[in-house]
Amino acid sequence: MESSPPASAVPPPGDAPASNAPSSNAPDSPIYPTLFDEGTSWPWWRLTLIVGIGIVGLLIGLVGVCIFYRRKRRRLELASHPPQGPKDMCSIRPLVSSPSKTLGLSQNTFTYEELKIATDGFSNLNLLGQGGFGYVHRGVLSSGKVVAIKQLKAESRQGEREFQAEVEIISRIHHRHLVSLVGYCISGAHRILVYEFVPNSTLEFHLHGKDHPTMAWPIRMKIALGSARGLAYLHEECNPKIIHRDIKAANILLESNFEAKVADFGLAKFASDTDTHVSTRVMGTFGYLDPGYAYSGQLTEKSDVFSFGVVLLELITGRRPIDTTRPSYEGGMVYWAMPLLLQALEDDKFDAIVDPKLRKDYDTGEMTRMITCAAACVRHSAQHRPPMTQVVRALEGNLSLSDLNKGVMPGHSKVYNHRQSSDYDTNQYQEDSTKFRMMALESQEQATSEFSGHNSKDSLQPASSSNEGQHTTQEMGLRYMVEDGRHASGGS
Repeated sequence: MESSPPASAVPPPGDAPASNAPSSNAPDSPIYPTLFDEGTSWPWWRLTLIVGIGIVGLLIGLVGVCIFYRRKRRRLELASHPPQGPKDMCSIRPLVSSPSKTLGLSQNTFTYEELKIATDGFSNLNLLGQGGFGYVHRGVLSSGKVVAIKQLKAESRQGEREFQAEVEIISRIHHRHLVSLVGYCISGAHRILVYEFVPNSTLEFHLHGKDHPTMAWPIRMKIALGSARGLAYLHEECNPKIIHRDIKAANILLESNFEAKVADFGLAKFASDTDTHVSTRVMGTFGYLDPGYAYSGQLTEKSDVFSFGVVLLELITGRRPIDTTRPSYEGGMVYWAMPLLLQALEDDKFDAIVDPKLRKDYDTGEMTRMITCAAACVRHSAQHRPPMTQVVRALEGNLSLSDLNKGVMPGHSKVYNHRQSSDYDTNQYQEDSTKFRMMALESQEQATSEFSGHNSKDSLQPASSSNEGQHTTQEMGLRYMVEDGRHASGGS
């Protein structure tokens, strides 16, 4: 039988000795409740949530800072190292409001006296050519560098706009097949552009100049490819893209080795990728002008494609875009050539369309490719014309001709209008272009390229200027502008 514990060992219920009461000094007696004590305002899960949000916020801030500095560094790199080569992208800012303000470009600025000395007082002996808005002289800078110096006519407001457009655009594009800008001059009423000197005149000069040797086929093919690459760069690799608006043989300059360089950006327009078209006054050169653009005033890069197709026709046929010495039904190159192009592609016989001066001395495969590209580019329906990148690949032989035409050859598709006519609708083409042709033929001015060689017998006749906004042209190459009530009022 177990003995009961001593009475002193078991405290009476409810009567704890005063000495055993919790002391305020006891180490395990907290003064404040802990974050983890039940019933406090800071449970453990709330602390975890706060810490997590803080970490996420810190990471987002770090990412934002990294993106900001990367973009800043990229802008600085582009400012100090302009893009080079055909694969580089170009980025272009809007035009300045007035050329009298500092343009802030990396190109040199010249004084009027410097350029006057460089050209021997703008002597006629140094005159390379003239156009609707300016004169181009050969010049030698004090450094010994040979340049082409274009002085815009002081009385032309359009010349002022051309000056701004050329400085802003050409100073930011860098491609082996585009003419580069060396510098410019703003002095009083003088607006002068200084270009790299391209010594071998223009495609127009070599194709159509009197008493010139026949341009061999390999050279023609080389020029077609070079100018196509330059134009593709403007359309596909510039942001915003650039629509040249005046592609023609007179604006394709040639190096000594016949490398082509596209020149004269005075009429160029910007267009974003989201724009279906740019509404603008109709400007260009008769014979090269897209009839759809001339009729509607709605400009797209496909208008350049049409003009390039006319250049290809010149290379193929040796003819000018408009020839008033021929019967009226043969006067327009596209109108005359398209049926022959289609027939040549069907029969593989080119005699009726190819320049007889070539004496059949050409590569048949290359001729087929160029004829196919020309026919595709001058389609009446702009939506059926190929982009310039595809034209380049087709000329190179790296794109099937079926793919170029999306499986439908010109003349075998339907345009999407009430006429339901063939893709190349001769009646529609005539309707769209007749009024512009008549305007051109009313002007008997002997026009020239601003860059034509000075020794051409038909390149230096003075061109009289007409009223601003009513400037017309004929087959030799002056630009014209037409305003129509159907055209959008915005743009210039």
